[in-house]
Amino acid sequence: MSGKKALPATSLSGPLPAAGPADSADRNDRHSFEELARHAARLAIADREAAVTEPPRPSASVADLRALFDIGLPDDGRDGLEVLDRLAAAARPGLIGNIGPNFFGWVMGASHPVGVAADWLATAWGQNAAIYATSPAAAIAEEVVAQWLVDLLRLPPESSVGFATGATMASFTCLAAARSEVLRKVGYDLETDGLTGAPPISVFVGEEAHTTIFSGLRYLGFGRKNLVEITTDTAGRMRPGDLAKKLDQHHRPKIIIGQAGHINSGAFDPFPELAELAGSHHAWLHVDGAFGLWARAVPELAELGEGVDAADSWAVDGHKWLQVPYDSGFAIIRDENAHKRAMDTTASYIAENPGDGRNPTQYGPELSRRARGFAAWAVLQALGRNGIADLIGRHCRLARHLAIRLSAEPGITVINQVALNQLAIRFEDTGLQADADLLTGRVVADIQKQNTSFVEQAVWKGRRILRVSIISASTQEEHVDRLAASIIRAWRRAKANPTAR
Repeated sequence: MSGKKALPATSLSGPLPAAGPADSADRNDRHSFEELARHAARLAIADREAAVTEPPRPSASVADLRALFDIGLPDDGRDGLEVLDRLAAAARPGLIGNIGPNFFGWVMGASHPVGVAADWLATAWGQNAAIYATSPAAAIAEEVVAQWLVDLLRLPPESSVGFATGATMASFTCLAAARSEVLRKVGYDLETDGLTGAPPISVFVGEEAHTTIFSGLRYLGFGRKNLVEITTDTAGRMRPGDLAKKLDQHHRPKIIIGQAGHINSGAFDPFPELAELAGSHHAWLHVDGAFGLWARAVPELAELGEGVDAADSWAVDGHKWLQVPYDSGFAIIRDENAHKRAMDTTASYIAENPGDGRNPTQYGPELSRRARGFAAWAVLQALGRNGIADLIGRHCRLARHLAIRLSAEPGITVINQVALNQLAIRFEDTGLQADADLLTGRVVADIQKQNTSFVEQAVWKGRRILRVSIISASTQEEHVDRLAASIIRAWRRAKANPTAR
């Protein structure tokens, strides 16, 4: 049997440090990994089971949570089992119920049980998924998942995939490649000469693009003067006529950013027209498809994403509709060379990948990172092609079911055409002397107080709305009916006392 040998003391440059109290180190080592893992599993299982029936909104205040967590840093380490118990007790009152069936506040997946278990394995394995040499298994898992994703989403088979924290960093990665490539096409080498002195780039983006797009552009050095905002229609879709006019007005390298799944309406930009305009202007077309791109995996929804495959890059989340545990996002780029040119990290100590093995660091901005491919692999295997289509299709049907139920109640208006899983809801009664924004806010506050379903409000086109996102894998019709009843009950109370504050 061979094992790692202890380094002899004489090889050290200085004296060995003095040993600490005998029981201080032992206190943390008295429990085996098996004991600790089983205890953590018991705590997690209890919390997952409770999420089905517990109120989805947290009960603790900021002050409560600070008191629970800020117990002081001990001089000597605490017992491991005690640490886990204290952590669970401190966290529970501040956890939102997004893993349960009654969560409708944001587009946040419920962490598929198989994905959670696979992520535990990934954590236990402790792999650094930077390059092939640091974890061959992680590298090949990501390579295989990348192939499956491109196939599922019906994107160009030559596309490469980077594994990111989410759609924010996925779009950042894609837009970094876009920046490099549009400059290369006009003869400028960004990787050699840098941004200083580079030709200016015009970025065309819908005025209702998701806020993370604007953040990513700022991280990449695009200021507001580089952005050309395109007007949108009532569903938040870019108007291709306005895009065409503004493209003609700019004679410089161009990037166009479209949206597959508006955060309030679920609508898709008109990608056939966008792709045609991008081609005629030699522009890079990027798609922010954080959740909406998954519609391409569902045969009956495929027409929503018509033309999306003609783009140059796509950002999509795994932790939304695919239900992969946080964090999981995918940067998909048609031109692998452009992808690598923008992202590759090289150094003398970074080993070349043997044979045709994949170095993950060629496709994303991180070097040291967790092995995200294992959980994605497990969830894709657990759901399968049909399971993914069924899950997404069910959520979209439930969204339409909720819209029908609410629209039957006088004064409740679903203001978007329900295409996916998103609803934007307003509350207004012309017979009442009360502002619709005020009424909508009161309805949302009432539902939150009931705490049977988790909802949040937003402002869209200058109007306050109740936004509903149906995204949890465990959500069924009974949970949507409970939400509908809660909304209607709150609305009727608001109407009964319209001037209350």
